[in-house]
Order: sequence, then C-alpha cells, then structure tokens
Amino acid sequence: MKKKIYILYSVALLLFGSVQAQDLNSFISLALENNPQVQGMQLQYNIASEKVNEVNTLPNTQFSGGYFVSEPETRTGPQQFKLSAQQQFPWFGSITAREAYQQSLADAEYESVVIAQRKVIASVTKYYYQLAALHAKERILAQHNDLLTTYEQWALKAVETNSASTVSVLKLQMRHNNVQAQQQVVAQQYAATLAQFKEVLNTAEVPEIQWTTDFVIPAKELEVAIETDSLVLHPELVKYDRLYESVTQSEVVNQKGKSPMIGVGVDYINVGERSDMQVSDNGKDIFMPMVSVSIPIFNKSFKSKTRQNELAQQQLQVAKQERLLKLQSMLETAVAERTAARIAFDNQTKNLEQAAQATNILLKQYETNTLDFQEVLDIEELQLQLSLEQVQATLQYYTQTTIIHYLIR
Repeated sequence: MKKKIYILYSVALLLFGSVQAQDLNSFISLALENNPQVQGMQLQYNIASEKVNEVNTLPNTQFSGGYFVSEPETRTGPQQFKLSAQQQFPWFGSITAREAYQQSLADAEYESVVIAQRKVIASVTKYYYQLAALHAKERILAQHNDLLTTYEQWALKAVETNSASTVSVLKLQMRHNNVQAQQQVVAQQYAATLAQFKEVLNTAEVPEIQWTTDFVIPAKELEVAIETDSLVLHPELVKYDRLYESVTQSEVVNQKGKSPMIGVGVDYINVGERSDMQVSDNGKDIFMPMVSVSIPIFNKSFKSKTRQNELAQQQLQVAKQERLLKLQSMLETAVAERTAARIAFDNQTKNLEQAAQATNILLKQYETNTLDFQEVLDIEELQLQLSLEQVQATLQYYTQTTIIHYLIR
C-alpha cells in the first residue's frame, strides 16, 4: 500500500499576526502543490512503490516443442513430435524477501519526498519574511520621509523669522533626498525578492499579501522550548536508517539466492500408430512429468555480495554520523544567532525609546523658537538607523527560526 505524502509543519512560532499566518500557510500549500522538485520526488517514490508488485512474480514458464525429422521407432509406434512445459519456483521465502527489499527502497524514497517538502517550506518561509522585512522598511522610510517634510516646513518658517539659516533647509532637503533614494532601493529589493518568491511558488501571479501587523519579534514567553532530541528524527537522518534497512534486506535476498530452485514440468510425445502389426497400446502417446532442481554450486559471487553489503552498512553509519554532526552544528548556530537577534532587538527598542524622548525635547524647543535643526537631523538619522537595524534583527530572528523549524519540526 502506498503511503500518502503529507507533512505537518508548525508555523505558530514564526507568525506575527493571524492574517499573516493564513497567508503563509496558504503560500506553503501552494508551493507544495506546484513545486516541480517535490512532484519529481513524489513520482520517484510512486515508481519505487510500484516495483514491489514487479518483484512479486515467478520466473517465466518455459514452453518448447520439436518435430522428429527422422521418426524414432518404439514398440508402440513412431515418435512424431514433442511438446514440453516447465515452471521453476524459487526457494521458500525468496519472493517475500525481494518484496521486503523493494519496499525498503521505497521507504527511503519516501524520506526524500519529506526532505524536499521541508526544503520548500523553508524557502517559502524565508522569502516570505524577507518580503515582510522589506515592507517594514518601506513603512519606516515613508514615516521618516513625512517627518522630514514636516521638519522642512518648520525650517522654512524659521528662515522667514531669521531664527534659522538657509543652510538648515538645504541639509534637511539633502537628508530628504537620501531617504527617498533609500525608498527606491528598498522597492527594487522588494520586486527582486517577490520574483524569487514567485519562482519557489511556481506560479505566474502571487496573491496580494495584506501586511497588517508590525514586523516585530514575539515575546520570549511565547517561544516554544527547543527539543534537540527530536533532531535524530530528521528525515535526512531517517533516510540513512531506511537505506541501512534496504541493505539488510538485500542480504536476505542474497542468502535466499544461495538456495536451490525447484522446477516442475511435463513432456508430451506424440506417437503414431504402427501399420505393420497390431500391438497393445498401439500409437499411445507419452506423458512424462518432470521435476528439476537448480543448485548454485559455485557461490563465490554470493560471498562477495555479503561482503559488499557489510561495507555498505558501515559506510551508511559513517555518513549518518557525519550528517548528524553537521545538523547539530546548524542547530546550535541557529539557536545562538536567534538569541543574538533578540538581544539586538531589545537593545534597539530601548534606544528607540530614548530617541523618542529626545524628539519630545526637541519639539518643546520648537515651541520656544529655539529649535536646532542640526540636532533634528542627528536624532532623525539615529531613529531611522535604529528602526532599520531593528527590522534587520527581526528578520534575523525569523530566518534562524525557519532553520530551527527545518531541523526539529
């Protein structure tokens, strides 16, 4: 029976809003349905599963026939032609062993499908949050652009009252130009990332994403504890177990091959009637049941195959241990970098709060006509830098969480 390909992927920790959760889950479903790599792996698995039926067969039945050109005479008459049929049967359990071996290969292909699905999910999630980060940057830059417009209007009024110089207006305008240039760059980056996202989804048009929630790191208490023990259940490692089992089953088939094969059959010889005399059973045809045994006397190849299987199992154990160490290293790195991202995010949050206090002080100075526009530029640039760095820290957090989910979910 073929397994139904299905993978449950939890994105609860990755989500920063219910609308975004629905969007991401729908994009993951779309990618799993459309991705050609997943489809190819699925077909490969179906082929391997179908081969189980292929090996559940007996050797071909042999039929033969012959005509006696020179008819040999027997007591009951001349032999005219001969028909034979024979069927060989493998030793008990041989077919079952071949089925088990082929099924173990199909199980290994199934793990390849699961691996491909996980990689597609990770790719979709990665590009989704890159788009979320770029959208957040666009929103921040737009807010700062509006703020600079307001400051520029204040500066123009201050110039009219001789409480500020024209230089202050020019500095604000240059800063305004820089922010607008950053907006254009981010817009280009968004378009490029959207194209990559579309490629992963394998769709002509990506449904519009409704960005309705701020792009921030979730509270620490909402973070589910990482169970590193579940890493051993990762499909990349389980595949090695499946391949190991296939080698074990291959050895069972090899041992069964050393057993004899039994054949049963029948020969039919057509005998003509004698015309020169009358004898009992005149022209009686001959039926001869037969039994044959095929014994592999020269079995050096079986011994070699056994040694090959032993070496293959050792190689798989070494390869699995090497991959486990790499996955453990990936997990440790992802956890450390995600923790660093949270630390950076929290620090930038504190700095932004202090920058907001500084902004309030500047606004009070504006009320007394003592606003220093150089300080306005400095604090505005600092706020923009901190806000963009906070978005980058958030993206780093979600990127590393995606890697963690790929490894242990």
